[in-house]
Amino acid sequence: MTGGTFTTRIQAPPKTVWALVADLGTHPSWSPKPYTIEWISGEPNRVGSKFRSVGWIPGDKRHMNEGEITERVEPTRFALRSQDDGWFINAFDLTPVGDGATEVAFTITFPTMKGMKALAAPVAFPLVGKPDIRKRLDLLKEKAERGS
Repeated sequence: MTGGTFTTRIQAPPKTVWALVADLGTHPSWSPKPYTIEWISGEPNRVGSKFRSVGWIPGDKRHMNEGEITERVEPTRFALRSQDDGWFINAFDLTPVGDGATEVAFTITFPTMKGMKALAAPVAFPLVGKPDIRKRLDLLKEKAERGS
């Protein structure tokens, strides 16, 4: 299985971090690569709401997929899944820490892949995916600590 959990400590209270993590509309503002989110059904950012995203993946600058919000436990957990030859699960877990900071754990779980994707993902994810996720978390940290 490809995926993993990535953490960062943000010097901002969970309420500030939650406002960024639990609003898909803010995600492009802390992404290292351009992408867009469009709501296609339901109340935005609520469990069961569905969205379409268009963004960069290796080999496709305008890759489109659709997904839905699967969990929203304010202010500690926000999760979604995106359909792309199987369901990719993305979850953000927020934990307050003693000095008013927040630890964010981002977990991505890949679906079982077949064929060339099964061969390419374990190579591409460490080379491209992991650095991209770390950059994304750094940008989230920067944005939350600025309070914007």
